[in-house]
Formats: sequence, structure tokens, C-alpha cells
Amino acid sequence: MTGPLTIFDRPNSHIGKSVPRPDANRLLQGRGKFVDDIQLPRMLHAAFVRSPVAHGRIENMDVSQARAFPGVMAVYTGADLVAHVEPYVGVLDHLAGLRSPPQMPMAVDVVRWTGEPLVMVVATSRAIAEDAAALIEVEIDELPPVTDMERALDVDAPVIHEQYGSNLAWERTVEAGDPDAAFARADVTVVERQFRFGRHTGVTLESRAAVVEYDPSENMLTFWYSGQAPHMMQFILAKHLGLPEENVRVVSQDVGGSFGIKIHTYGDEIATAAAARILGRPVKFVADRLESFLTDIHARDHVVDGRIAVTADGKIAALAFEDITGIGPYSMYPRTSAIEANQVLNLTGAAYTLENYRARARVVFQNKNLMSQYRAVGHPIAMVVADGLLEDAAHEIGMDVVEIRRRNLIRDDAYPSTTATGLKLDDLSHHKTLDRLVAVMDYDARRAEHAHLRDAGIYRGIGLVSMVEITNPSPMFYGIGGAPIASQDGTTIRLEAGGAIHVSSSVTEQGQGTNTILAQIAAGVFGVAMDRVKVTTGDTRSTPYGGGTWASRGAGIGGEATLQAAFALKQQVLVVAATILQSSPDGLDIVDGQIVDIGSDGGGGGGGKSASVRMSLSDLARTVYYRGNELPSDLTPELIATRHYRVTDVPFVFTNAAMAAEVEVDPDTGFVKILNFWAVEDCGRVINPDLVDGQIRGGVVQGIGGAFYEECLYSEDGQLENATMADYLVPMAFEMPDIIVEHVETPTRTSVLGAKGAGEAGTGGSPAALMNAVNDALRPLGASIHQMPMTPERILKALGTV
Repeated sequence: MTGPLTIFDRPNSHIGKSVPRPDANRLLQGRGKFVDDIQLPRMLHAAFVRSPVAHGRIENMDVSQARAFPGVMAVYTGADLVAHVEPYVGVLDHLAGLRSPPQMPMAVDVVRWTGEPLVMVVATSRAIAEDAAALIEVEIDELPPVTDMERALDVDAPVIHEQYGSNLAWERTVEAGDPDAAFARADVTVVERQFRFGRHTGVTLESRAAVVEYDPSENMLTFWYSGQAPHMMQFILAKHLGLPEENVRVVSQDVGGSFGIKIHTYGDEIATAAAARILGRPVKFVADRLESFLTDIHARDHVVDGRIAVTADGKIAALAFEDITGIGPYSMYPRTSAIEANQVLNLTGAAYTLENYRARARVVFQNKNLMSQYRAVGHPIAMVVADGLLEDAAHEIGMDVVEIRRRNLIRDDAYPSTTATGLKLDDLSHHKTLDRLVAVMDYDARRAEHAHLRDAGIYRGIGLVSMVEITNPSPMFYGIGGAPIASQDGTTIRLEAGGAIHVSSSVTEQGQGTNTILAQIAAGVFGVAMDRVKVTTGDTRSTPYGGGTWASRGAGIGGEATLQAAFALKQQVLVVAATILQSSPDGLDIVDGQIVDIGSDGGGGGGGKSASVRMSLSDLARTVYYRGNELPSDLTPELIATRHYRVTDVPFVFTNAAMAAEVEVDPDTGFVKILNFWAVEDCGRVINPDLVDGQIRGGVVQGIGGAFYEECLYSEDGQLENATMADYLVPMAFEMPDIIVEHVETPTRTSVLGAKGAGEAGTGGSPAALMNAVNDALRPLGASIHQMPMTPERILKALGTV
């Protein structure tokens, strides 16, 4: 059976052109399957050939065999997409001096990290695409790679981007007071440490994925993706594919985890969108786990040299450090790869009263995968440096670590306050949370127990951290720098004819319970049961404009917009009800989906009275929607309300917490057992305790991963050596301690709801508490460790036994 077959497109053909039909007995898919006919599915699948080397010049790519492979619809190189995609640059105006060259979805001429996309194969199935990709021959003239960030600025280091003359991407120094004079004082004790943090990544349950469809009849691109910021991606796709923004729809629903990994622009996803537009057919790409390790952004790769000066009575006289971090060969678009270092500069020591402070960060290019924002951006580094130095200093002067914090933490009655780096703080409770922590963990009793156990050769330790967490960011965070990232969120709520309400919000759901929180707020404010609330998120076609979910902003910003929209809709309903019932809106309320008189049970009066139900919401809605003739002509109810909310006047709203870890170290094996973990958090008004506690516990577990297990290990020539779940260690359930969570509630005055964020404190604070606990256990043995992850081998080296 041979003959012409019309397909949408193939390389070197035109849309709709007839091409020879393959013989029925031709071997397809490399699986030994013979078919009598070929039916081309409309959905196509993309697979990528990626660079096998960290740095090199592309000499030749032979894609001829792949293009001839049965079932292959198209093969594109980076050069092929130049005419279809506008390059993107990962810089922000307010990060003065940050530089990064234009980047394309796939490498053009030069490859700069192992795993960088080189060629995209689009076929009728993923298996066919992968089989064809394996036939592509790539010749690369290898160039010297830059993999050691500490040597990236050496005068003899290879320069990744020759036009810059060096590998420096960005540098900033922050200084307050006179730290040099403070360190030189005769009455202070100075403690110096070097901290090393292992590069690691967010291992999401669901990998990155995208399905893209282009409708040429409407010039409409629809982008379904596993991500966090639909409206940001709408702008990016429109700008870089040359489409009107209103002709791009982005859908992101029920994402299987993100942790900040999925708020960035990835070349393979942009290439997938470009292919869908060129071919006029839907194209699907799903990153496999190897691709995830190679290309999902990494984070936390820092070396910090820090020092602290304290007086004999435990007051911090000065804090200073130098940080160097390697970000890969480009700054990530559009949020950049300098934000993490900037957060370290701004947040280190932010919980404490500091008069003398100096911090310098240098961000360098290197031939590794790109680094960028990952859950609790910069916080783990900042908290480890400040609280690690503080606890070491406490031991140097013979002071308890709780007491030294009490002498330096910003007072709870001192707000509003400004940190040494210029951050504006308000509505925090460092002393209350510390006192609650000490009580709930029975601190003094555990200290006494540990002293007794040491006599028996059992080495246990306690470590603490007092921290702040950035949440509810305002436009001063990204918008001020020119990024297409909204700091506002919007909610539209409408009353359905059946008496239910529908909530449409610009925040997104990645498993943290955002939809539940929005439903809870809307139900509570408006006056219906939660099961009568339906929530839609993650679709630019049907939701108000907003930022999505990042920086712990879902409840604090999206929730506030929902509260205001629910209140506005309620006022509309009560005006209509008052007209129908010939009453006053002030005399009515909504309780359990019923219009009731205020003063009846549930309507505000209580007192044991039975509810005086006047009418149901469904009756009211149907009167408006179906029998409007019964209403006065000057009453034109909409029964829908939209409200947007953004934080004003300050860049962020801060959460604070006090945390502690208890560990046991085996000096013979270097293994650490985490016995207990406590977190006392002040995230403002707690709307749903179960969800908040789940976020904190999940964050602590990720912090445990960074502290003890997770590290992306690269060879000197830039090969990622542990890019599988068998080699990259993540914390397992049986290794987790009891995580006890308690709360202090200090509502933020920036909103009516009073909610701050809670999604990142556990990740941001737990590594510091854990390192301090391990060092507390090692101290009687004359050892210490200041490198993460704290593996058994590194602990044994610290003990001098290997």
C-alpha cells in the first residue's frame, strides 16, 4: 500500500504538500512493529538532543537521518529558531550592573553547559522523537570550561562571554556604620568562619511539562504548562514569539509541585511553543528526570567568608561577610540569577539589632546549569551565616545561645524598624516566638539530659535559629526592575443562579492548598458553606490579571483580593435583598446561603434566637437573572465583583520564626539522627492551621534535604555526575523527625485579612538550626562543620578520623 499522504508539514516541504506514503512493511518506532496503514495523530511530541559537554563550539550537526525517520514531522536546530524567537536577556534595571548576554531557546554556535538544548525533534510520538534524536550526529570543538566559581575571576580563567572581559556577572556591597572600627575594638571577641553550601535543586513530583497548540485561524496560541505564573508566561510568549498578548492563553492548573523551579523561562518550553506555531499542530514536551536534573534551575551554590564581633556581655558589635556564587553561563530570564545573592546581602542578620555591617556579593558565570530562585531564595544561606556565627560566638564567650539571642533580637515593641541593609520591618515577634520555642521544647531539661548522656558517650546537640521570611512582595521587588511580573492579584466572585458562588483568582495551585484557602475566605466572608464555593485558578482567559504563586503570596495577596471581592459581592446582594424584602441592607446578613435578619441566630445577634430566614440566595439570584422585571428599573444588580490587591509602601511583608533542632551524632560513622524539630512561626493570621502546618513541615523537610543529603555534583569538566534519583539523595520519610509546629499570631497591618506568608520559612530556617545542632554535638569532641550537605564523610573529616 503506497501512495500519496497529505500531512501538515515536514522539513523541506510545504504545508499540505503530498509526500510518498511509506511502505506498509516499513519498520516503525524501532520496536519491531509492522502496520498496515499509518494514521498520524494530531498531537506531536518533542524530544531534545542536548549538549554532552560543558563548553564548546558547534562545528557540525548532521540531522539528515533524523529528518528521514518515519513519523518525524520536523527537526529544528538553534539556528533554525532565530527567525521565530526573539532572544531574551535575564537582567533587571534595579540590580545595577548586572549583565548577561542574549539567550536563545537552543544553543547557536556555542554550547555553555552540559544539557543545553541543541536540536529539537518533533514526531508523532515521544518514542519516535527519541529514536530519531539518537541518530543526530553532533561535532563540538571543546573549549576550556569554567566550573570552579572560586577561580572564575582569576586572571588566567577562560572567559565564557568574551565581550565582557571577565566572568563577573554582578557585584554589590552593602555597608552600615563602621565595621572596621568595631572589629578593631579591644573589648570584642571576633569569630571567623567559612561556610560552603552545596548546589542543589527542587525535585518536584511532577516534572516540567508543556502542551502548546496554535490556531492559525485566530492567530491564537494556547500554552498548557506545569508552572506558577500564567500571566508572566503570557507576556513572555507573546513578546518572544511575536504575538499580541491577548492572542496568548496560558493554562496552569493542579501543578504537581514547583518550589520556585517553575517560575522561569526554559528554552525547551519556548522551543516547543515555537514548533507548535510553525507546524500548526499541538506539540507536547515533558522533561524526563534526567532532563530535570540537567536543566531545572539549581540554587544555593555559595561560599561565604564571615565574621562576627561580640562584646563580653553578648552584644553584636559587627557582622561582615563576603559571598561568591556561580550562576551558570547566563542570568535566568526574567527573574535573573542575582536575586539569591541579593537576598543573602539583605537578609543576613535581619532579625538582630546591627549597627555595623558590611556584606559583599560577587555573582560569576560558570559552565554549569543555570542557578536562580528556589524555595526560600537566599534565606538558608543568610540564616546559616548569621546564626551560625552567633552560636559559635556565644560558645566563645561562654554564653547560652538563647540568652545571646535575647540580648540582640529586635524588641517586639520596636516596630516599625529598619535593618542595617535598609529593609523595613513591622509586626514581628522575635522574642515571643523564642520564648514559646524554649517552653515547648523544654530547653533547660534537654540541655541537662545532653550533659548526662555525654558522660555515657552519646553526643546530642541543640541548635536554634531566629529568622525572618520575605512574603507578600510588592511591585518594589520585580516590577520596579522592568520585569513582566505582577505583584498584585485579583479575584472575581459571582453568585450563581443556584445560590453557590464561583471564585476566579489569579493565584495558582501547586499542591499547597491555595484553592482551599480561597474557598474558605470567600465562604466565610460571603456567608455560604464551603461546598457551595467553586474555585478557578491558573487560566489567563478566565482569571483576573495577577502574579500567580511565588514568594509565599497566595494567602496574603490572593486571599486579601478574595476577601475584598467577597465583601463587595455581599454588599451587592444585601442591597438587592433589601429592595425585594423592603428592608434595609444594614439590617440583613447572609448565613449558610440564606438572607436573614441581623440579630437572628447566626446573623450577628446570637443570644439563642432561632434564625429568621427571609429568602435564599438561589431565590434572590433567580429573581435577578430570570425575573428582572420584578425589580425597580433603577436597580441594576450585577451579582459579580472583582477586586485587586497589592502591598504598598513597603517592598515586602515579613514573617518571623524561631526554630530548634535536636540531633544525635555517631562519631564512629559520622551519621546524624535528627531526633526532634520545633518551629514557632508568626505568619500573621492563620486561616487554615492544617495547611499552614503542612507548609511549614514540608519546608523543614526540604531544608533537611539541603542540610544533609542534596547536592548536584559536577566533575572538573562540567559533567553532572549524579543526575538520577539513585544518585541524587533526597530525604526519605523514615529519616524524618517529629516536627512540632506552634504559632504566634501578629496580623500584618498592610491588609484587612492580616495574613503573611508561610510557605518558605521551614526551608529558610531549618538548615541553620540543624548545622548549629550538629556543631553543638561535635563541640565536646573538638570538631565543627560549616559545609552543607553535612554528609557522614564530611563529619568524619571534621573529627579527623578520615
